[in-house]
Amino acid sequence: MAKPAPVLSKAAARALWLRAQRLDEAAPFGAGPQATLKAIAHLGYVQIDTINVIERCHHHILFSRIPDYARADLGQLQSAEKSIFEYWTHALSYVPVEDLPFFVPAMKAYRTNPSAWFGSVTKTEVAAMKKRLREQGPLSIRDIDDDELVDKTHLWASRKPSKRVLQLMFYQGLVAISGRDGMLKTYDLVERHFGWETIPKAATERQVTNYLLDRALRSQGVVSLDSICHLNARAKTAVREVIEARVKRRQLVAVSLDGVETVSHWTTPAALEAPSLQASGRVHILSPFDPLIIQRKRLKQFFDYDHIFEAYVPAAKRRYGYFALPVVVDDRVVAAIDLKTDRQAGKVLVQKWSWLEEVGQETRIAIDSELTRFERFQLDA
Repeated sequence: MAKPAPVLSKAAARALWLRAQRLDEAAPFGAGPQATLKAIAHLGYVQIDTINVIERCHHHILFSRIPDYARADLGQLQSAEKSIFEYWTHALSYVPVEDLPFFVPAMKAYRTNPSAWFGSVTKTEVAAMKKRLREQGPLSIRDIDDDELVDKTHLWASRKPSKRVLQLMFYQGLVAISGRDGMLKTYDLVERHFGWETIPKAATERQVTNYLLDRALRSQGVVSLDSICHLNARAKTAVREVIEARVKRRQLVAVSLDGVETVSHWTTPAALEAPSLQASGRVHILSPFDPLIIQRKRLKQFFDYDHIFEAYVPAAKRRYGYFALPVVVDDRVVAAIDLKTDRQAGKVLVQKWSWLEEVGQETRIAIDSELTRFERFQLDA
């Protein structure tokens, strides 16, 4: 008869996750551009988002783990060192270039079967854009001024047909985003950008599955099928097979999360032996797109905190505000602060402050101190 899975308390589960997210130390990755590369490599990817009511989330996520993070470091890695690239994970993200082989199968799939988003793009248009890039060098959509403008097909669409061609070529791995000026992307041919004759060989399906599992174990500590395959349900069957094989080899241990017994979780034997998280009063003001926050169901299971992203909710119906940032103290989410940067006035405005639990004066002072540090980061761009 199989032994029942050990029960992991929520405090122990939070400790594993926070430690895996490297939110348990002041400066876990060091400083400078290499700290940024280490952070992206450890997390697996860092999400990019366009909302800029405060600093965009890719910079915010890195700032939360690198105290002296400089925005220019990200640009150096992408455009000069070329040690990171942009591609789709569960969203558009920065990914270490060493992981590119795991994305090549998706790129090839787009070449064989473009999604409906790009159904109107022809092979002739792709060939013409490749020729243009080859002759003119890297281009942004602003550099293309001979398009016949069309009506937008959705809110975020461009009226320039060339934008859709470049986007398809990006997903197909034919072009790379070689640089950015804010959210304005510059595209270049992949081989020229990286100095390759051809793109790296595609990882096998099994290698991709192992990559997904290893990435989650490294950045989450304790995992479930949902957390490994976030917005990628098609991968679940293959991931489960790899998990079961590792459990048989005693490389993984099945655990039951206290209060969430209906969801299977796994971790490594070494993680179960790790010491508990010591209270330090460390404060983090996190992006709603931070890896600790983005998986809302998991966040609720571990932290008993139900975060709601309300930017697209009518103002009268919002609970925490347009762009509320969870405030984590040690292993508790104690508040949500809706902030807005007024760049003209040179200050960060607190639109709404929602306390989620009682905290002492010392903790309030620590939160105010972190908020001041966060404000400096917002305004030094």
